Amino acid sequence: MRRHPRTVALAIASAATLALAACGSEDEGPTTSVGDADACPGDVVDVVVSVGQWGDVVESLGGDCASVTTVISSTAVDPHDFEPTTGDIAAFEEADLVVLNGADYDHWAADAAANVDPAPVVLDLAEVAGLETEEHAEQEGEEHTEEEGEEHAEEEGHGHGGVNPHIWHSPDFVQQAADAVTAELSALSPDAADHFADRATAWEEELAPYLAEIESLRAAAAGRTYAATESVFDYMARDIGLTDVTPEGYREAASNESDPAPGDVAEFGSALSGGGVDVLVYNTQTEGGVPEQLRGSAEDAGVPVVEVTESVPDDDGSFVDWQLTQLRALSDALARG
Repeated sequence: MRRHPRTVALAIASAATLALAACGSEDEGPTTSVGDADACPGDVVDVVVSVGQWGDVVESLGGDCASVTTVISSTAVDPHDFEPTTGDIAAFEEADLVVLNGADYDHWAADAAANVDPAPVVLDLAEVAGLETEEHAEQEGEEHTEEEGEEHAEEEGHGHGGVNPHIWHSPDFVQQAADAVTAELSALSPDAADHFADRATAWEEELAPYLAEIESLRAAAAGRTYAATESVFDYMARDIGLTDVTPEGYREAASNESDPAPGDVAEFGSALSGGGVDVLVYNTQTEGGVPEQLRGSAEDAGVPVVEVTESVPDDDGSFVDWQLTQLRALSDALARG
């Protein structure tokens, strides 16, 4: 669905040009799946998705009636350090709908969407999930006491403005996000509402093995513990009932993307060697010697290591395939631990 021509603010484009010139980029550029105007009963909606964790989900839900451009679609790109190029920014110019992860995970995409005229519809999935950053809370006004806010921050994670942004690893949030995407697509192309409803039903069927694996894991996880090199998998681990025994100091440092103190690393190593950790969740996309050191400590202590990724690996065909690979690895680890 083509709208009016859009222009992006010169300041944003200039900044992106500087970033490209200064950094080069490992970004392989946005990827696009094109809708089928002949098969779609309504207008094809042009959608830009910030990160690949949600790209396949939106493509599945859009079907023939959505052309979906995913800006970050490669594991070679670290979303935390991403600097959009002019080509990345240009992808937003013709968007009818922009889907963000939110929670400050992809602030660059929110900035790009805000500088497009006329503005596209922006769907912030973290807001759909009921999460908000500390900055957003200050803008909207505090509705909770300081004590309640601190408790929520501790529960959700401390990085990214007090919120754990890795919501694609929560089955509840994934289903809420899918419902919200379907609603926005239907609003933008009303004649295709039945098509989007059919796609949502097909998506629920595709999700069934993933949900079944989670349900199976809940029995295996009862009374079991985990520690993690990074918080990327925390929502899922908590959902299936694992208890997080990652040392607090290390967890805070990892969530804030800072180096843990030597004492925190030593405490983590002692927890692994002391028999209090059933599995170590290891984010393979986290660089640095400390995670590798902790993995070595786990292997030396006979603690099973579960490899997870922040982004969809290039060799996994879909969101569900990716999730199932990780869940089955966790199931195997719990069986060994």
